[in-house]
Amino acid sequence: MKKLLLATAATAALSGAGFAEEVKVGILIGFTGPIESLAPGMAAAAEMAMKEISDSGKFLDGSTMVPVRADTTCGDSAAGTAAAERLITSDQVKGIMGADCSGVTGAVLQNVARPNGMVMISPSATSPALTSAEDDGLFFRTAPSDAREGEVMAEDMIARGVKSIALTYTNNDFGKGQAEAIASAFTARGGTVTINTAHEDGKADYSAEVAALASAGGDVLVVAGYLDQGGKGIIQASLDTGAFATFGLPGGMIGESLPQAIGSGLDGSFGQIAGSDSEGAAKFEEMAAAAGFDGTSAYSPESYDAAALIALAMAAAGSTDPQVYKDKVMEVANGPEDGSGEKIYPGDLAKALELIAAGTAIDYEGATAVTLIGPGESAGRYRMIEVQGGKIETVGFR
Repeated sequence: MKKLLLATAATAALSGAGFAEEVKVGILIGFTGPIESLAPGMAAAAEMAMKEISDSGKFLDGSTMVPVRADTTCGDSAAGTAAAERLITSDQVKGIMGADCSGVTGAVLQNVARPNGMVMISPSATSPALTSAEDDGLFFRTAPSDAREGEVMAEDMIARGVKSIALTYTNNDFGKGQAEAIASAFTARGGTVTINTAHEDGKADYSAEVAALASAGGDVLVVAGYLDQGGKGIIQASLDTGAFATFGLPGGMIGESLPQAIGSGLDGSFGQIAGSDSEGAAKFEEMAAAAGFDGTSAYSPESYDAAALIALAMAAAGSTDPQVYKDKVMEVANGPEDGSGEKIYPGDLAKALELIAAGTAIDYEGATAVTLIGPGESAGRYRMIEVQGGKIETVGFR
């Protein structure tokens, strides 16, 4: 028995970084559901980072990263939890790029990741509640919290001369948290929120909800929802009835599928989404174009960064064990406090692996100028947008 235990221990030690292996990493996002139009770009970006790592030949003695996709549905926490469980038990992944929507992410974190000691790096879960969630040091995110987005949106609306807003949000953790952040920041700056009310996703008719919003009035209708679900329905019903002509669009509402579905009626609407005008952002967009997808698609840069951080943390730890490499995520993301870490941008992952192997500190900037603060979430920068001529146009950064 003693010999068997020793052999098992030796095998376990080797599986960390002793020989080349296939390191499976889950891509846990909503391939179906209310943000399904964003999933292709997010998955492609994460897989591009993993391919870059694998092609380098420098990852953990020549190991390769193998992406495994799983569908959260975004809106169904039970489905997302089941998908995460399959990734861990059946596919035996060593990390999870995801989840995506905040409610599902919180459920996966508490019901799957923590019990199994699995690292998760979400590119898009933005609920402020996740900041204080118990996570055993396993959860990180490359998109900033909605608490920050609320401040950015309020500042933008005040600068635009908006004095009053009607506010509707999708009836889940994400929607409630985002609406609260927007309303609080806007009123703190002297604005008026005429109504702050929930809507349900998946309805065929939103006329009752729009009637209540129209009755309250407001210069702008802010829709804290999902671009492929109820948020789109609210906007279409508002335009059909003439209730509102201009819409405030937080991150969950931004993607090309929305103006394509709504048409010219969306022109003049505005909003923001996590994004950067950094050197890394430009490099990422070039790489994405070469790989055949749109690098400006919502949360695709954050997805590249999430996958890259998992790989680089593993390399820094010399292990694919989440309980070991979780302690290296902040280190590779931020570099030394004295700023001496070598900057790493998209396309530099082979270089990063060489530096790590040589014992040289890195500072992963990535596609979004990554800086992780507090419990491991992005400090955050936002791309400000307007819908012009039926397309989403970038008008600045904050």
